[in-house]
Order: sequence, then C-alpha cells, then structure tokens
Amino acid sequence: MTTTLTHTWYLSGRRLHAIARQPFVIVGNIFQPAIWLFLFGELFKRVAEIPGFGGGSYLDYLIPGVIAMNAMNANMWAGMGTLEEIDRGTLNRFLVSPASRVALMNANVVEQAVTTTLQSIIILLLGLLAGAELPGGLAGAAAMVAAAVLVGIVFGSLSNAAGMVLRQREAIIGIYIVFMLPLTFLSSAFMPTGLMPGWLRHIATWNPLDWAVRAGRSALSTNPEWGDVSVRLGGLLALAIVCVAVSVATFRSYQKSV
Repeated sequence: MTTTLTHTWYLSGRRLHAIARQPFVIVGNIFQPAIWLFLFGELFKRVAEIPGFGGGSYLDYLIPGVIAMNAMNANMWAGMGTLEEIDRGTLNRFLVSPASRVALMNANVVEQAVTTTLQSIIILLLGLLAGAELPGGLAGAAAMVAAAVLVGIVFGSLSNAAGMVLRQREAIIGIYIVFMLPLTFLSSAFMPTGLMPGWLRHIATWNPLDWAVRAGRSALSTNPEWGDVSVRLGGLLALAIVCVAVSVATFRSYQKSV
C-alpha cells in the first residue's frame, strides 16, 4: 500500500506538472460549456415558466447540468492521452518498470479530478457573474463539484480503457460522438425528468450523468435533500471504483499484446 501511494504521488506530480505548463488546455475546454451556459440560459429561459417545471431561474437550473456535462465531455477524451503515451513509448517504459499499475491509473484519476475541479469552479463563477443564485452555498457547491469529479472519473477511466484496448484515435472519437449528446439529453441537464416521456425518464434513472446532475442541483437548492445527494454520490463513487478497476485490468491486456 505504501509503495502504491508513493508511486501515485510521483506519477500524479508528473501529470500535474504537464498541466501547469499548458494551462490553456484547462481554459480552452471552458469555451464550449460557457456557450452552452449563456446561449441555452438565454435562449430557453422561458422554459422555467412551463407548468411542472418548478419555477425559479432557468440559469440556476442549468448550471449543475452544464458542469456535469463538461466533466463527462472533457474526460471522454482521456483515451487520447493514453494513445499519445503509447505512441511515444512512455507507457511501455512504465509497464516494464517497477511502477505500480494501480498507481499509473491513480495518477490519471488525480489529473482528471484536478482539471475537472478547476473547470467546474470556473463555470460556476461564470454562472454567478451572469446572475445565477445558488442558495446551497459553499457546501452545495462542494457537493456539486464532487459529483462532477466522480462522473468525470467514470468516463475518463472508460476512455483510458478504450484507448489501451482499441488503440485507434478514430475509435475514441466514434465513442465520443455516439455517447456524448445522447447521454446529455437522456438526463435532466436541460429539462426536468417530470416533463419527459415515460421511457426517457426510465433511461435517465440509469444514466450516471443524471445522477451527477441531480445530486448537484439538489445540493445547490434552498433546502438540499442531503440523503438523496449522498445516495447519488455513493452510487457515482461505487461506479467510479469499478471503472478504475476495469481500466487497471486493461494494462495487463495491453502488456500481453505488445
């Protein structure tokens, strides 16, 4: 355990140093969610007046959805980084070294968590500048960011696994195209599930992105339902652990094939 933690520390530092040298990567990924936030927030603000919506500002409603969506979208490209390390031979050198396989994936998780946290905070600040009101305060914001980090780890780990198994950039792009928008619109990111057709509501209950959206939205509400938030965060944590384990297992599959 001590060895794994030590390796995780150094490997995470390696990845975070690379991010520090290229901060535009974090900032650049904010443009798309900012467009969604301001464009959709203004274009569909009258949606909040629909009976059954629940009232309030549509911008307030939208922020948790955009933050969770950004976490999923940004981390679904994690497999591209894995492919770059394969092409450069970096991953092969690590796999023939004494470096812990779990630590290699933990370093990816730490990188994903840090970048997702920074991006989520920036989006939240943009929402506040646009006039959003977040009655849940710091505790609610922290819970929302935690949900975003966990859903990012879920999709980032799966993307890394796909990168090691498929080893084709076109495959990663295809996975992104196939899943990104359907998972977004099969959630309550833009519309309450109560206004969806029954079959869409049923699918949304099994959508990890929706778990993150609903946890964040509840945490930021005037009267947060912390029991519900805890259940959804717990579900995301369990799923994240499973996805990380799957990604670690793909190291062995990759080693046997090279």
